[in-house]
Amino acid sequence: MIRITLIEDNIYARTAWETTLSTIEDFVVIGSFSSCEEAVEKDIVKKTDVILLDIGLKGMSGIKGAEILSNINPKVLIIMISIQDDDKSIFGSLQAGAIGYLHKSVSPDELIEAIRLAVKGGSPMTPQIARRVLKSFHKFKPMHEDDMLTEKEQTILNLLAEGKSYKKIADEIYLSVDGVKYHIRSIYEKLHVHSRAEAVSKGQKLRILSKW
Repeated sequence: MIRITLIEDNIYARTAWETTLSTIEDFVVIGSFSSCEEAVEKDIVKKTDVILLDIGLKGMSGIKGAEILSNINPKVLIIMISIQDDDKSIFGSLQAGAIGYLHKSVSPDELIEAIRLAVKGGSPMTPQIARRVLKSFHKFKPMHEDDMLTEKEQTILNLLAEGKSYKKIADEIYLSVDGVKYHIRSIYEKLHVHSRAEAVSKGQKLRILSKW
């Protein structure tokens, strides 16, 4: 049996979900709550396979709730269901531990299929949500070979990320301050940035910082 918990403050939506899922032979709804606060206090979360979770809840948001619920039960599969389709909601949910994201316009059959997909190891997403996720990756193109930082440039970038001054960097890698400035100009050019903050941010996004 696939054990499901519902967290949704709209009683009509929650009742509709429960009615739909209760008709499926291998589904059982073992918990139904109007808030994350209610859910986290119950041991039922530890026995749940799938949680259907709204974002715009009263009190604790679904995103914060997903983070807490994932800690309580690391194996639970959290699928967000929301009318919100902005980047902050989508990526905030995924970063908090959700493995799927559905728009509330999802049909009963789509909801059932999403749960089955999640249990099989997939990440169910409403098409328009999946497109937003893909577009976010398109923004970060892989670096061309000619734009790759040298080992020394990567070292300097990491030291910049630590907030060290040009003088301290120079002392640490046994280079003149002018030499450090030369390499930093090269880093800026390769990363297409104009400041330390932008360089560090780009380094984080490209995962070329050893400590981030």
